[in-house]
Amino acid sequence: MIQLENVKKRFGEQEVLRDVSFEVKQGSITTLIGRSGVGKSLLLRHMIGLDQPDTGRIFIDGANIVGMGTAQLNAIRRRFGVLFQDGALFDSMSVRENVAFPLREHTRLGEKAILDMVAKKLDVVGLGSHANKFPAELSGGMRKRVGLARALALDPDLVFFDEPTSGLDPITRGAIYRLIEGTHVQGEITYFLVSHDISGVMAISDEIMMLHEGKIVTRGTPDDVRTSSDPIVQQFLLGSPDGPIAID
Repeated sequence: MIQLENVKKRFGEQEVLRDVSFEVKQGSITTLIGRSGVGKSLLLRHMIGLDQPDTGRIFIDGANIVGMGTAQLNAIRRRFGVLFQDGALFDSMSVRENVAFPLREHTRLGEKAILDMVAKKLDVVGLGSHANKFPAELSGGMRKRVGLARALALDPDLVFFDEPTSGLDPITRGAIYRLIEGTHVQGEITYFLVSHDISGVMAISDEIMMLHEGKIVTRGTPDDVRTSSDPIVQQFLLGSPDGPIAID
């Protein structure tokens, strides 16, 4: 579903992404982990076409989106949803209107069909009774759930999650991960997460990759990553401030 080939990105003298290559299997839940500031969200922005690499190719279901024209890129984007770190909800719109937004923008469905679809998506995330509220009236966890409902509105083939539990308490984080796992249709929809929340992603991911100093330093199942002998990986998993932090 996703394939990156030798993706590089530099800002001045700083090389943020250094020859990044990997594949994401269709129907999987794959998570990219790493310390804050290593370029995880930047890499995600490249994968959804908001930024362009200096060199390299990025394929979404076989289509290279690097250098793709706006019309073609928008057609690809209709096939995926995005849950941004801050939820990215429209403050002036109700919960119902936020979830309806992509349906109105990208489909020709009638108003009744749109409202029926919105009601179904809100029920999936447990917010059916909150459709008339505005984002300011919701807790952080509820806003994340609205963002997820909106990301799922177009029944996408692929959903990207940027730090889906950032800023949430442990109980709410657990609830969000259960919701992510519960909305995933194995073999049909692909989820790609960016996160530094180890315990949560270990429980739901099929595969985990770690980005460090612009490179993928490990990749495998949660057990593979958990038992890795790489000191950089172990330092991150243990949350230790001591130990090696650099790679060649």
